Amino acid sequence: MSLAHMDWSALDWTVLGPPLLAGLLVTATHVPLGRQVLARGIIFIDLAVAQIVGLGVIAAGTLGGQAEGWGLQATAAASALAGGLLLHWIERRWPQVLEALIGTTFVLAATGGLLLLAGNPHGAEHMQSLLSGQLLWVRSDQLTAAASLYALVLVLWFATAQRSRLGFYVLFALTVTASVQLVGVYLVFATLIIPALTARGLGPVRGLITGYGVGAAAYLGGLAVSALTDLPAGPVVVWVLAGLGLGTGALRRARSAAAS
Repeated sequence: MSLAHMDWSALDWTVLGPPLLAGLLVTATHVPLGRQVLARGIIFIDLAVAQIVGLGVIAAGTLGGQAEGWGLQATAAASALAGGLLLHWIERRWPQVLEALIGTTFVLAATGGLLLLAGNPHGAEHMQSLLSGQLLWVRSDQLTAAASLYALVLVLWFATAQRSRLGFYVLFALTVTASVQLVGVYLVFATLIIPALTARGLGPVRGLITGYGVGAAAYLGGLAVSALTDLPAGPVVVWVLAGLGLGTGALRRARSAAAS
């Protein structure tokens, strides 16, 4: 599609504003947590916890009839905390095979969700929503609740939790609980890992600034591209995030080579 034939009226920020705010909120917490994930060498923890959250959400809807509300949130949070504590125990008990056990946990949670949805006529749609998210349909009450939780997480993180293994797992689990429901599993993983990779090797302040810049630009650009091309917002943001990460990394290498 050429630029001349794009429907520029699709860039309606009364529509795109809430999902952009959701992306910025997710970026605010996921950049520092993602840097810690890289430092600990537990890359797939976010996928595992996200899938455990998804399993809890599916179980609440399938077994208990809770489609939304506090019952659903309590189930999702309890599932995430249980998953976070399980992974913390695994890290202490079997650190030499931690990544393998995290991967196994992810597969069990993912397939458990598929089994629970096997008899649901809308199961495929539900799973797609969980993975790709419903970024364009985020609600104001979701944003308010997520902002409150993320503010608490950031205060606790920068105050003490980044120095505590247990604190890391607890805050990570609570954050992912909200994030999966806002943006889906794919964007949770991408927002945690890609900005952290882009900022790898930078100091604490420069690393956060770089990660936040890449994440914010990706959500802004990805939502704009999604609106103009009528493609799904979540996958588009993931690809824009990857492209910006590669571009920023290449620019950093070029500047380093020029300086030397």
